[in-house]
Amino acid sequence: MSFDLLLGDVRSLKEKRSVVRPIVAELHRKFAVSVAEVGDQDLYRRAQIGLAMVSGDAGHLTEVLDRCERLVAARPEVELLAVRRRFHGGDDE
Repeated sequence: MSFDLLLGDVRSLKEKRSVVRPIVAELHRKFAVSVAEVGDQDLYRRAQIGLAMVSGDAGHLTEVLDRCERLVAARPEVELLAVRRRFHGGDDE
């Protein structure tokens, strides 16, 4: 899953880190997912956060990803521009 974010009142890369880092940490802590900033590192008002998890149950996977999306969308300091989900199964090459 990836999130494309527009950051609010941010005027530097240092301020961007102070917004993105807590989101990444909260997603990791609350949902035990692998998460990192994966794009737009040189733009201070945009961020891309990538998230991955493994589950043997597709329903559980969908539920956790839905909760992650709601958490990010509810953050007042960012605007969620786009969310992309991609699922891989045991039959994928």
